[in-house]
Amino acid sequence: MDTSMLSVGIDIGTSTTSMVVSRLNVQNTASCFSVPRVAITGADIVYRSSILQTPQADGDRIDADAVAAFLAEEYRRAGITPEQVQTGAVIITGESSRKENAALVTQRMSSLAGEFVVATAGPDLESIIAAKGAGTAQYSEEHACRAANLDIGGGTTNIALFHSGQLEAKGCWDIGGRLVRVAEGAVTYVSPRAAVVADSLGLSLHPGCRADVTQLRRLTDRMAQLLAEAMGLAPETPLCRMVETREATPMALERRADCLSFSGGVANYIYEPSEDWFRHGDIGPLLADSIRRSVLFTGCKVIPARETIRATVIGAGAYTTTVSGSTIDCVREELLPMKNLPAFVPGKGAEEAAGRGDGQALEEEARWFLQESAADNLVFCLKRFRQPGYAQVCALADALTRAAEALPPGAPLLVLTEQDYAKALGQALRRRVRGREVVCIDSVRAEQGDYLDLGRPLLGGLALPVVVKTLIFG
Repeated sequence: MDTSMLSVGIDIGTSTTSMVVSRLNVQNTASCFSVPRVAITGADIVYRSSILQTPQADGDRIDADAVAAFLAEEYRRAGITPEQVQTGAVIITGESSRKENAALVTQRMSSLAGEFVVATAGPDLESIIAAKGAGTAQYSEEHACRAANLDIGGGTTNIALFHSGQLEAKGCWDIGGRLVRVAEGAVTYVSPRAAVVADSLGLSLHPGCRADVTQLRRLTDRMAQLLAEAMGLAPETPLCRMVETREATPMALERRADCLSFSGGVANYIYEPSEDWFRHGDIGPLLADSIRRSVLFTGCKVIPARETIRATVIGAGAYTTTVSGSTIDCVREELLPMKNLPAFVPGKGAEEAAGRGDGQALEEEARWFLQESAADNLVFCLKRFRQPGYAQVCALADALTRAAEALPPGAPLLVLTEQDYAKALGQALRRRVRGREVVCIDSVRAEQGDYLDLGRPLLGGLALPVVVKTLIFG
């Protein structure tokens, strides 16, 4: 038994905006005599949009009307309607995520793009999906090695390192091709982070000054060196951390990568060099040349990326969705999809007490979380119970029943377990909870600060499509 989902990925980046349509193949991979195990087994790209230079209403705002018109036309060309879309993501990335109207733009794009396309942003998530879209995560699994992808766009470089297919480190630096812009032989824009790097070199770089290749090459050489420092290929200097993206999780490498790949708009010129340095009105080709001549190339094996400029948007369409475990206990289908549910990870003491049937601390922490996040509901994310027996499942159900008193009247009780016991826990909760629906799903990992979207059941109710996302706007 198998099925498919139509997924849309939309990337609104510093330099470009694009869209892909993918068909995700979902099937029960277990044998006839085993407990069902539902998984996404493949992703076929069925449409790639043209690439639009991200329109700006002014220096601090994205032109949402122009982006909406572009997406409407691309939907028409793809031959799909928003009602057909079942999953996916709108990703607003790089310096675009710092625009004044970034959150409003993604909300508008989400409602335009389809019922279950989620609006999401943030360097942590972008790093991961770009590496998946570039094929780096898959390469690390197939070759049992540490492979890192540097997704170099207009405003930021997102880094993700995978070890044998598992994420080991991620980070983001404010280094990109559009941080300095030029026109008619003069500099027209210098981002604050590029100015920090220029100042460290004693360069006088400001709008109106001459676009001197020699001077700008000194800047891009230092940017490439900073990326080498981030990858552990050169001694780290204080400047490296100064240009680390504030909204990203600080990156800490356990070991150097065995190989590197590059994606993003700048990567086109890393793999296919050009000496037309200002062909896009920025320093992108010059930065690519500096990277090619840096220790990033000489000190590490460089592998080709499956995608470069489209890596993030393909990752958004094909790799943001996971599937819950098959032992789930779910609400009536008409209540789904559910969007933007904050993940609540209890403290160690509260969760351990819940395992003994004591839900007081769990309730108190849930009340505080709802108040602090101004949310209408939350998802209780349980992490510490591996293979609970019947008695412990009942104790957890007792504790969660009490903790549910922190929720608004009538709000469903939503529970996520990393291990495979959601159906037993859900059934125990249904015998105890009155006046509210219960959703209990397993085999999905979420962290504090994440948000979850739950889609409609698949394969006759065996599983749910789930998107775990991070909503971060600088």
